[in-house]
Amino acid sequence: MIQPYPTSHAAYPPEAVAGVDEAGRGCLAGPVVAGACILPADYDLPGLTDSKQLTAARRETLYALIREQAVSWAVGVAWPREIDAVNILQATFLAMGRAVRALAVSPRFLRIDGNKTIPDYALKLSLPQEWVIKGDGTIPAISAASILAKTFRDRLMVKLDRRYPGYGLAKHMGYGTQDHMEAIRRIGPSPMHRLTFRGVKPEERPQQQATLF
Repeated sequence: MIQPYPTSHAAYPPEAVAGVDEAGRGCLAGPVVAGACILPADYDLPGLTDSKQLTAARRETLYALIREQAVSWAVGVAWPREIDAVNILQATFLAMGRAVRALAVSPRFLRIDGNKTIPDYALKLSLPQEWVIKGDGTIPAISAASILAKTFRDRLMVKLDRRYPGYGLAKHMGYGTQDHMEAIRRIGPSPMHRLTFRGVKPEERPQQQATLF
């Protein structure tokens, strides 16, 4: 008889559990990026927490330390055209699945930040997993994944800013700031913009009622 996988992370050693998180889900431009990370039982990552609570400089420091100390780490990307084709939630799952499959050391259990696990079609692996609300601030492996995703994405947006100047991508990282939205209205969206997102797609004007008088 085949025994089912244990469904609690507590049944696995830390070296078998990967944390997963994303960055860039709410942006108007650029990809959504997911990070996956397996931390050893013992690590030295002072100040490790949710990437949004850290300065860019501190994220950069931890980014290097995480890559040095992690049992395994990886990132996965879903690009704007994929986001437009399947919607941002499904694209986020695709990025998460890609990050998990890119890990050099295969995990035996996944802990996902948020309130959803990765669907089978995106994960393409048979792994037990659980979601953890606000896990990026409470679960070290998820915090590390959050920092990997955020830092990788920020670096990528700086490069995309040079390729697509005029939008200020290196400043706002693709989020819908007033300056960014004004640039979209002025020069139109770039190939890195999510055309299905409000603020990028043209506003539909209400049709006027035809009249005979």
